[in-house]
Amino acid sequence: IRFATNVLSGVPSIIAGVFAYSLVVLTTGTFSALAGGVALAVLMLPTIIRTTDEALQIVPQDIRWASVGVGASNYQTVLKVVLPAALPAILTGVTLAVARASGETAPLLFTALNSNFWPRGLMAPTPSLAVLVYNFASSFDLKLQELAWAASLVLVMLVLISSIVARLATRQSQF
Repeated sequence: IRFATNVLSGVPSIIAGVFAYSLVVLTTGTFSALAGGVALAVLMLPTIIRTTDEALQIVPQDIRWASVGVGASNYQTVLKVVLPAALPAILTGVTLAVARASGETAPLLFTALNSNFWPRGLMAPTPSLAVLVYNFASSFDLKLQELAWAASLVLVMLVLISSIVARLATRQSQF
């Protein structure tokens, strides 16, 4: 699994978009939020898997043994001791993955297309802030370029706020 996640983490986002396009868009015959979600999931999974693996490995072995020593089963040890201890690092990895996905434009151009309206469902084109920034920034209209900068700021602020919330939600003592 480690080898596969290392390989997947090096895949360019455009390749993930082409993969999701061929898997979902060509199969269903429509650009959709679902196809965009598949493309972004392909980009996010390696980061989440790698950080979760590292987080579970850094939980001290002594704590695991102590849990088993007081009579906890392996299942209880993982559920009540290991996962809570690793949760801050796991959520940090998820936050990193979401931050990466929130700025990706190429896979969404291939899969979710774009819409100026609220999506009608998972199988309809959907608006995306990253695609909006791309479209407005490549425009010749200076007002649209200014709006692209504003949308970029909103995107950065959303990532910052989600990082702060994740940090506050997992605040606990370290070993």
